[in-house]
Amino acid sequence: MNLSYWELKTWLDKLDFCIVGSGITGLSCALELRESHPEARILILEKGVFPQGASTKNAGFACFGSLTEILSDLQQHSEDEVVALVEQRLSGIKLLRKRLGDKALDFRQWGGYEIFQEKDAAVFEGCLNEMDRINALLEPVFGKSCFRLAENTFGFRGVLPELILHSAEGQIDTGKMMQALLNKVQGHNNPVMILNGVELKSYTDLGHTVAIGTNRFDFKAGKLLLATNGFAGHSGAALVRPARAQVLITEPIPKLAIHGTFHMDEGFYYFRNVGQRILFGGGRNLDPEGETTTEFGQTPLIQDKLEALLREVILPGIPFRIAQRWSGIMGVGPQKRPIVEKFSENVACGVRLGGMGVAIGSHVGKELAGLANG
Repeated sequence: MNLSYWELKTWLDKLDFCIVGSGITGLSCALELRESHPEARILILEKGVFPQGASTKNAGFACFGSLTEILSDLQQHSEDEVVALVEQRLSGIKLLRKRLGDKALDFRQWGGYEIFQEKDAAVFEGCLNEMDRINALLEPVFGKSCFRLAENTFGFRGVLPELILHSAEGQIDTGKMMQALLNKVQGHNNPVMILNGVELKSYTDLGHTVAIGTNRFDFKAGKLLLATNGFAGHSGAALVRPARAQVLITEPIPKLAIHGTFHMDEGFYYFRNVGQRILFGGGRNLDPEGETTTEFGQTPLIQDKLEALLREVILPGIPFRIAQRWSGIMGVGPQKRPIVEKFSENVACGVRLGGMGVAIGSHVGKELAGLANG
């Protein structure tokens, strides 16, 4: 692609920072850099029309981990590591709320509930036995005990009569969040530039600058910052693998009595209300190998399971119709801790958000900007 003089001079000349990925992490990184470098020339490359991974496709959970998730994490991490993970999630949500405001996010702190099907009675009993210990472990983070029992007043069928509530959890409007972030990065006197439809193909750290190759043109920048999460494996982050999450949403349901965010089966299923609709996602555990992909799409195996759970458990006896189906690509790995590190002097990444992009994307973006400043 041959660039005009104007294109090269306006968008690609004398760049200080190039960020790859216009999701929560990339935009948050750009905001941090703009605050510390008011005069810097900052460019974001985004290969999609919208942010390509999960930032515009997620369920909008402002969450910290259900009790079963925390207990599962403690089998792979130390107590200090788990506390640090939860602290990072809380810090990230606080930063996001402070930066954009609850109105712009449509933030609703209705609590997060974990429900247990009758077949999981033993899992529920195990959670009850551990709840006081986990509350004590996380009380320094939240300043109170957050996990407690709550009654099933939502009409769910085939579940135990008691749920486990995390009182600090909430929900946001994902579209409004991303629109507010985009408006903010472009609202400065020296706005951050964003080019969509441009995919990173190669890069070479030349010591004083980075040579960057894309599917459309080549150019140079002082620093290259990778915020591509589930697609990071293509850029050299070996400990990141993609994880597709399939989602559906219903048409409005009259007199819907479900408000809040809900987790099932160690977080492998999750649903919430969006106004009078139910948004429901998950089922990756049904086909772990098939869902380890960067290809968007839906499969009958998972979509049929989501519909069956809607019909039999979540909305028993309530007619509903599916309005839309979609998928997003997350970045996961053997550890829950995100990867924020330098590949070389002028190239760094902030990836592997582990399905917690809403919670930690702002924090990871801030850390990534810190690496660039250092």
